[in-house]
Amino acid sequence: MDDLAGLGATEDLAGFLRTRRSRVDPAAVGITTDGRRRVAGLRREEVAHLSGVSVDYYVRLEQGRATQPSEQVLDALARVLGLDETEREHLYRLARQRRRRTKAPAVRVRPELLRVLDLVRDAPALILDHRLDVRAGNRLAELLYGRPTAGLNTARHIFLEETERGLYADWEQCTLDVVGHLRLAAGQYPDDPRLASLIGELAMGSDRFRRLWARADVKARTHGRKAYRHPLVGLLELHQENFALPDASGMELIVLSAPPGSPTEDALRLLAGMGADGADAAPGRSGSAPGRRAQIGESVREHGHQA
Repeated sequence: MDDLAGLGATEDLAGFLRTRRSRVDPAAVGITTDGRRRVAGLRREEVAHLSGVSVDYYVRLEQGRATQPSEQVLDALARVLGLDETEREHLYRLARQRRRRTKAPAVRVRPELLRVLDLVRDAPALILDHRLDVRAGNRLAELLYGRPTAGLNTARHIFLEETERGLYADWEQCTLDVVGHLRLAAGQYPDDPRLASLIGELAMGSDRFRRLWARADVKARTHGRKAYRHPLVGLLELHQENFALPDASGMELIVLSAPPGSPTEDALRLLAGMGADGADAAPGRSGSAPGRRAQIGESVREHGHQA
């Protein structure tokens, strides 16, 4: 469970080094192997030799007993382990945790941000925090999820409430993205009890989450395809853009747009029309009018019965 919680500074660094070491192809770093090799990836002594550190020191790193590796050592390990930019930054963050703990930010959605959501009329838009809690959403986002977005956690929704045949057309890829994001968040905010509780809940409730978490993959997704299988309007092939908010809050604005003239654009218009009865007079963010949210949900349900 220590690894699942993923919040111990040296334990996280140790586990991350072990998983990355196991994925390096020895031939890629010039090491000849034979059929008798019993470990996946590189041995500890091989990583130490290639990185220019003593075997004893590297063993202590993987056991969580060496607490403050230098920048030079981290650079060498990142090179030997073939880390990409996101993984490299994650490695440095884990190594710095003993020296400087980062508190989870206080999350407050400014009224100006809510006005921005009100302006996004033709695309689902959400504001998410580092735990993937939805802090606010516009009307199309509520219609996409078929529920008020206030109180929704997208990680919990994907792993515990939906299945491969649910809302997410690319469910398996979504699970990879979510785990990669939460790994980064756990490294950035190791003392966040709510994040630790969420990770524990997901680990207890989902076999797939446990398997993916054990791989210690980290991933920062800033844009890309996002496909939904909506029960009323069918397949929605959207493009997701993530905009990090410039206030050190850890929040992001997520906008899901459709290509102009595409079937998905038509489907979004149809979806918006389904929720328009009694809602157009006050379109806007999640949480601004509980009665309006209920009205939208009822409108969608009525259209579903008619279909």
